[in-house]
Amino acid sequence: MKNYGFIRVAAAVPTIKVANTIFNTEEISRITSEAFDKKVSLVVFPELSITGSTCGDLIGMSTMLEQAEQGVRDIVEFSRGKATAIVVGTPVRHLGRIYNCAAVIRNGELKGLVPKIHIPNGGFAFASGSELLPGSQIRYAGLQCPISPNLLFEFKGFTFAVEIGEDINSPTPPSAFSTLAGAQIIAHPAADSEVVVKDLRRRQTLSENSAKCVCGYIHAGAGFGESTQDLAFAGATGIYEAGQALEENERFQMESSLTIADLDIERISNMRARSSSFKSYCPDGKSNAAFNSLFTVVPMGNLSTTDFEEDLYRFVEPHPFTPFGQEEDICREAVDIQVSALAKRLSHINCKTAVIGISGGLDSTLALLSTALTFDRLGWSRDRIIGITMPGYGTTSRTKNNASELMDALGITSREIPIAAACDQHFADIQHDPTVRDATYENTQARERTQILMDVANQTGGIVIGTGDLSELALGWATYNGDHMSMYGLNAGIPKTMVRSMVEWIAENRFFKVRSILMDIIDTPISPELLPAAETGEIKQVTEDLVGPYELHDFFLYHFMGHGYTPEKVYFLARRALPTYDDKTIKKWLKTFIRRFFSQQFKRSCLPDGPQVVSISLSPRGGWAMPSDAYSDAFLNTL
Repeated sequence: MKNYGFIRVAAAVPTIKVANTIFNTEEISRITSEAFDKKVSLVVFPELSITGSTCGDLIGMSTMLEQAEQGVRDIVEFSRGKATAIVVGTPVRHLGRIYNCAAVIRNGELKGLVPKIHIPNGGFAFASGSELLPGSQIRYAGLQCPISPNLLFEFKGFTFAVEIGEDINSPTPPSAFSTLAGAQIIAHPAADSEVVVKDLRRRQTLSENSAKCVCGYIHAGAGFGESTQDLAFAGATGIYEAGQALEENERFQMESSLTIADLDIERISNMRARSSSFKSYCPDGKSNAAFNSLFTVVPMGNLSTTDFEEDLYRFVEPHPFTPFGQEEDICREAVDIQVSALAKRLSHINCKTAVIGISGGLDSTLALLSTALTFDRLGWSRDRIIGITMPGYGTTSRTKNNASELMDALGITSREIPIAAACDQHFADIQHDPTVRDATYENTQARERTQILMDVANQTGGIVIGTGDLSELALGWATYNGDHMSMYGLNAGIPKTMVRSMVEWIAENRFFKVRSILMDIIDTPISPELLPAAETGEIKQVTEDLVGPYELHDFFLYHFMGHGYTPEKVYFLARRALPTYDDKTIKKWLKTFIRRFFSQQFKRSCLPDGPQVVSISLSPRGGWAMPSDAYSDAFLNTL
């Protein structure tokens, strides 16, 4: 049973009765039991949830403080034998002052008390936890434990810290320092009241803070049962991971709720390893060692055993480069990136023409459309774009006609240069039997086309616009010094699944007059068309039959390279995200992806310039550094 780097966490909102600690403690215990049954490792309750946050001055009375302490004692006892860690809000009297604290409890132990630092105006005047020195101790609920805002609770698998309520809104919130000191998760007990549009601001703050700190963030807000004398409470919860909202509850529920999600600690750790912000940080001129000495690490023991194979509380996006609901915004921005990048290159070199090989396929179509938009942006005539169709042995009438009709409709200069005769002559020159349809047969055509494009670019004072995409670069699905080479790789930052989405978006939003042509290109099977067509005239050489579905390969690329996941974890996630493929098929193509990703690095070591568009880049100039002779065995063996 593997955890794949996941940690199951929860945000709980109990219904409460203000100042009724017995009722509140029983409800907190009941929800904790539910969390334990669902294999939750960490559950977070709202601020002052044992008493209610709206007690007012009652909170400072001895009876209430003693009852709250007894409530904590009862929860500690209830937790005995349970692996779930509990963060619950309670008022604490210490050295003559009263602090708004979060009690951290696990398996019959009170692990620590974390006091709130930033105390809002109005209401009961709590003392600020900033007054407590590191290493401060307290005897509370009959147990000795640390009391400090600088506590790190360390499981054998992850570390978490606590910040309470308004502390998150400080210019330098406690989470900024605790995450730098090693906390991967922040528990956030809160009790903010509700007013219109406040929820939007809250969610933005939670998302931004989890992104800035590259952490998991568990927010639990006070809910039903709090006093509505002057305010209303919605019981909002949210679980975030590095800026991404994993789970949120429905607000204004009248019953207790438990929001559960599986945080990816491995993703957080890998993101931090690549971030310069977490490599070296010296606040106030102190060394990192001095900075870390300000925190007390509290051991929490081993994690509970959770079978994530059986049930994963996490949505796995099947198309991570174009998540559902975000396609339009992503495609618009991707087109703008391409147009801006190409405009700079063309204007910088005072280019007279742009030369593109037009096959009638997706990649060359996207390159042509973005180039046309670039010329429009620059105020240049589109007839300075030279589109060349180069029919060969495998060219079908469908792709050829689509290419010609698209070029005519866009008003560019089109040329047709057949390559069969030149390839026949080349076969004769190198003494290759053309009936042997091997790599030489196929690559000869690709290199002949590239030679034509390069020479026409020289002839017209232009540059060759590359059409190969990011997925093809990852798989090495290109002929070395053939379609692998250009003078500017416009599509080099676009994965194949995104190419399809972008062409469709452009068809609907930029070139609606050629929509019918573009939609037929989208529906055409992806093929290099290097082998003769079938007797029916249809495409016989289908890329995805040979190298695998790009839907799978883009998923593999995103998680393997983007997050540094093991192949075993990528396989696990793919099975959950893409159930239309059986396990055998996913594993087969994942092995193909890994083998090709390693063996084809030499093609990526000498790529032409091209703009990065998505979070992943395979450029050898800072995007991806890898030796061309690295072995894939260690990665394949995990499968």
